[in-house]
Amino acid sequence: MHSGQMPLASTEEVPVIQPQQRAWLEIDREAISHNTAQICRSLKPGCSLMAVVKADGYGHGAVTVAEAATAGGATGFGVATLAEGIELRQAGITAPVLVLGNLQQPEEFRCCLHWELNPTISSLRQGLIASNVALAGGKPLGGHLKLDTGMARLGIDWQEGAQLLEELSKLDGLRLLGIYSHLADADNPDGRITGEQQERFEAVLRRCKELELRPGIRHLANSAGTLADPSLHYDMVRVGLALYGHAPASHLNDAMALKPALSVKARVTLLRDVPAGVGISYGHQHITQRPSRLAVLGIGYADGVSRRLSGHMEVLAKGQRLPQVGAITMDQVVVDATDLPELAIGDAVTLLGRSGDEEIRPSAWSEICDTIPWEVLCSFKHRLPRLPVSTQH
Repeated sequence: MHSGQMPLASTEEVPVIQPQQRAWLEIDREAISHNTAQICRSLKPGCSLMAVVKADGYGHGAVTVAEAATAGGATGFGVATLAEGIELRQAGITAPVLVLGNLQQPEEFRCCLHWELNPTISSLRQGLIASNVALAGGKPLGGHLKLDTGMARLGIDWQEGAQLLEELSKLDGLRLLGIYSHLADADNPDGRITGEQQERFEAVLRRCKELELRPGIRHLANSAGTLADPSLHYDMVRVGLALYGHAPASHLNDAMALKPALSVKARVTLLRDVPAGVGISYGHQHITQRPSRLAVLGIGYADGVSRRLSGHMEVLAKGQRLPQVGAITMDQVVVDATDLPELAIGDAVTLLGRSGDEEIRPSAWSEICDTIPWEVLCSFKHRLPRLPVSTQH
C-alpha cells in the first residue's frame, strides 16, 4: 500500500447509500394500471390500447410502466428507439412493440428481426431493406406503414399511401401488420386540423379497400384524440400522457378520472435562520423581507428542476405550501420555511405530487416555464432513483 493511501474497508464496513437519501421519484404502479383500465373501458368494442412508453416511460421507468399497463389491459407498446424496445424484451415483455422512430440501416432492421420488434415503414426503400433482412434471416419481419396526414414529420405522404402499401405487400420478407398516422392538433378543441387528418386517413383506407389491400391494424388517436372523440378509435389507440395520469389539454380534464403516477420528493439537508435583508443564492434574486427560516433541499436543475422555476414555484411539506426562493442551482433548492417551524432536517418535501389535501401537478411547472407537461415529466435525470410504490386508491 502506498504511503498515505487509505486502507480499503471490508464489505461489512461499507456504508449503504439509500435511494431516498437525497431526492427521488415515486412511481405509483396502481395509478398507471387504473388509468390504463379506465381508458380501455372507454374504447369502442374491438379497439385495443398501445401504451406509449418511449423516453423511459415519460420519465416513469419504461419497464415499470409496461408491467403496470399490462395489468390494466394494454396489449402492446410504443417506443421511439431500438434501445427502448430491446429494454422491454430483456425485461421479459413479450407483447408487440412498435418502434415509432425512423430506421434506415440494415443493422437496425436486423435488430428488429432478432428482438421481434415492429419497425415503422415510411418509404419503399425501408420496406426493401426490411424484406431483404428478413429473407436473409429466414423469418418474416412485421412492420407498420406510417402515413403523413398533416404532421409533415415522419411517414409517406397520405396521397401516396395506398400505392406504397400495394408495393410493400408484394415484398416476400415484410409482413404489414398495421397502418397509422399521428395527429398534430388533437388537443385543440376546435377539431379542424384533426378532422382534416381523419378525412385523409379515411381516404387512404377507402383506396386500400378498392385495391383489395389489407392494411392490418388501423390506429390514429393519441391521448387527446382518444379522450376527445370515439370516432378516432379504430382498431387501436396509442396513449402516452393520459396513461401517466394527465389530460393533454385543460378542456379534457374532466373527460376521465385519471390519477397522476409520478411524485418528486427531496429531503431537507439544512435549516438556517437569517435576518431580514439577506440575499439568497446566485445573483441575490431574492432578498428576505423578514427574519426567515430557510430550508435547503438536495435537488436542483441537474436533476430536472428547471432554473426557470426560480422564485415562482412552491413545494409541499406536511400538507402545507411553501415558496421556493432565490435561484435554483445545480444541486440545491432553497425554500422559505418560516411559516412551518416544525419542519426538520431529513424531512421529505414534495415538489410534484400530493401531500395531505394539496397537490402540485406538472402543468403548474409547464405554465411557469412556458412549455408542456410532457417536457416536465421527461426532464428528470437518472441520478434520481425511480422507486415503484404501491398505494391503495
